[in-house]
Amino acid sequence: MNTNHRKPLPGTSLDYFDTRGAIDAIQPGAYDTLPYTSRVLAENLVRRCDPATMTDSLKQLIERKQDLDFPWFPARVVCHDILGQTALVDLAGLRDAIALQGGDPAMVNPVVPTQLVVDHSLAVECGGFDPDAFAKNRAIEDRRNEDRFHFIEWTKKAFQNVDVIPPGNGILHQINLERMSPVIQSEQGVAYPDTLVGTDSHTPMVDALGVIAIGVGGLEAESVMLGRASWMRLPDIIGVELTGRAQPGITATDIVLALTEFLRNSKVVSSYLEFYGAGASSLTLGDRATISNMAPEFGATAAMFYIDEQTIKYLRLTGREEETVHLVETYAKEAGLWVDSLKTAQYERTLSFDLSSVVRNIAGPSNPHKRVPTSELAARGISGVVENEPGLMPDGAVIIAAITSCTNTSNPRNMIAAGLIARNANRLGLQRKPWVKSSLAPGSKAVALYLDEAGLSAELDKLGFGVVAFACTTCNGMSGALDPVIQQEIIDRDLYATAVLSGNRNFDGRIHPYAKQAFLASPPLVVAYAIAGTIRFDIEKDVLGLDAAGREIRLADLWPLDEEIDAIVESSVKPDQFRKVYTPMFARVLDDGVKVSPLYDWRPMSTYIRRPPYWEGALAGERSLAGMRPLAVLGDNITTDHLSPSNAIMLDSAAGEYLAKMGLPEEDFNSYATHRGDHLTAQRATFANPTLKNEMVRNEDGSVKAGSLARVEPEGQVTRMWEAIETYMERKQPLIVIAGADYGQGSSRDWAAKGVRLAGVEAIVAEGFERIHRTNLVGMGVLPLEFKPGVNRLSLGIDGTETFDVVGECTPRTDLTLVIHRRSGERLEVVVTCRLDTAEEVAIYEAGGVLQRFAQDFLESSAPKAAA
Repeated sequence: MNTNHRKPLPGTSLDYFDTRGAIDAIQPGAYDTLPYTSRVLAENLVRRCDPATMTDSLKQLIERKQDLDFPWFPARVVCHDILGQTALVDLAGLRDAIALQGGDPAMVNPVVPTQLVVDHSLAVECGGFDPDAFAKNRAIEDRRNEDRFHFIEWTKKAFQNVDVIPPGNGILHQINLERMSPVIQSEQGVAYPDTLVGTDSHTPMVDALGVIAIGVGGLEAESVMLGRASWMRLPDIIGVELTGRAQPGITATDIVLALTEFLRNSKVVSSYLEFYGAGASSLTLGDRATISNMAPEFGATAAMFYIDEQTIKYLRLTGREEETVHLVETYAKEAGLWVDSLKTAQYERTLSFDLSSVVRNIAGPSNPHKRVPTSELAARGISGVVENEPGLMPDGAVIIAAITSCTNTSNPRNMIAAGLIARNANRLGLQRKPWVKSSLAPGSKAVALYLDEAGLSAELDKLGFGVVAFACTTCNGMSGALDPVIQQEIIDRDLYATAVLSGNRNFDGRIHPYAKQAFLASPPLVVAYAIAGTIRFDIEKDVLGLDAAGREIRLADLWPLDEEIDAIVESSVKPDQFRKVYTPMFARVLDDGVKVSPLYDWRPMSTYIRRPPYWEGALAGERSLAGMRPLAVLGDNITTDHLSPSNAIMLDSAAGEYLAKMGLPEEDFNSYATHRGDHLTAQRATFANPTLKNEMVRNEDGSVKAGSLARVEPEGQVTRMWEAIETYMERKQPLIVIAGADYGQGSSRDWAAKGVRLAGVEAIVAEGFERIHRTNLVGMGVLPLEFKPGVNRLSLGIDGTETFDVVGECTPRTDLTLVIHRRSGERLEVVVTCRLDTAEEVAIYEAGGVLQRFAQDFLESSAPKAAA
């Protein structure tokens, strides 16, 4: 920690770093023009940066330049259990590798405080119409995940600086918002802004509190955990002015779906957004959190709000200590992070969005930014209609209706509105349709307490929306099994079945194997669609049912007034509820004195936890970047769900066949996500999405065939993807992937990079990469290459019969040559951009990946020094 610019913080016993003084010493008056993000990044530099490079780094912020890399040291790392567990599995494997080379494995620990919340493991096997659903689902979760939870328990004792929140307590991001983030940290007598990275793309949720929090891949998180700086260049910082106020009956979900469409169209990929203006001031913190949570759906890295009275009100509402609240307000006002201090901030680019223009919305059928006004959904029509028959499910049947995801369950107005819809439906005698698997999975136990206080829990229970979990559930593809009779009818009649959920992702194949597509909606709309029972329904106009007098009931008859929602929120949501939940959850457990080995005792038959192979075999060798054959040729918008799906494992999949051979009963296959600590299972998930379209595999009419398929060359034999990978691995054949635009969008899934690397992929050439996935590729030693504008797989006529070389020296964003050898003997040279963006990334790539680089540095630093 530097000592220059350290000053007492008025009204406290703490010091702070006078960033304004440091900035204005370089260019007088410059601090007042800086955006919020730059002010927080500047503080981090003034407090943590090497003094020899601090001025040059600060000039990047002042002059709005992106020429130099500068270090960022996040205060915390937060992890959900899937990626957090795999990160800790990697560190446990790293300890083994260090021990084998004579190092002390106990010295390998997270340096930065790391918080792991077990929230991604539970599947909704029992729906919300079962009064014992929560207990039953938790019991199944514990049984299925015994290996994983055993390992996580070991990490609590084996690693320093790791805190674990056990299963059944809520969702990482909502807990982070409601409790874990203090907004302003205090350590060693110094106050400074809370900042963090998280192993989930929705980490920006606490951006709503004015906290810079970004989602990173598991591999980058590991690097930060181990004390390395996260190197960056000044991001594009875009001001988004919110004007107007929402119309009556419009929820935060409606707003965020409209914003997602608007911001996607505005091309804000990889940018930091800062929301301001009268519209932003009118939004509750819950509304802001819904917006910030969906930053990855905009394509943005962060979605910041300034600190203001709404922030202070929320901190008190959620039971934060008064000392914390006082520190936040005092620091923000003194350090120029309070809303009034940002009126002079200048942005290189600004956008404007009118909140009063928002109508009731839904998004789908397969992308979060594909907004549709609910009044237009029925008219637009969906393909695949079959004839409806009396007594059977309708085409377009909603088979899953889930109030799920911290995106919306963190917003009290949304949850109270859903409860009121249920109450009004019950009073009028309406019921959910019998084929709808309904569920309520709040991200915090506090939600259940305030719904109880409002008398709405019983109303939701009666309609089939009882609490099934405090976990991610359906939003993460953990929607559980369907009733076998319903599932068989879908298969026999080839029904177009759908899901409606209050989540943030609805990519094809994500929510459930038998829900062909899915729609994102507000919690009250989820309840309404459970009553309607079909997506082929005009939710604004069509009749939901009849009351006892035979009068027709429509959505307008159920929808509560804003004034009623606000009054119930005011009377029912209380600080004591949050204290009751979080005080015991975060109480420190006294050390029981039981010690564990610094090396994990790997279970040889586990399909969940296995020592990683990143220091063995081909991964320990050189990458040739020569004679590479395409594993896949792909189009635009390939998501990490395509690359490594997270949903349920089916018996006829490569992973399912492997698990069956390992002795697991099919009912306990669990999800792909839960098995990512075992590379032998997780490898079989590579490109395992049934909606994948590998352009190397075509139907007789020339169209691309959907499925987890590949074509082995030079034979030209079409096989399942895993069999092709096995074949190439046996041949030690280096591979390449060719792709279109926006490659790797979606969740920050490290196995989307690990899987291809273990398959033997050495390079990926695409028209563009999603930020987190590109970083994960580098972290696994896979070379990301970008076609020049106007050049792509189609213009080059790539069909998968070619072999490829990459020629040139890798330096940050340099030009390299992609040499294409066609089967005809033709040789073509194409200039591509090396997407190793910084010198640090080049060093990581050359070492073979993040873990290999750390092992090298660790052993060098701990080796005995030669006598002078």
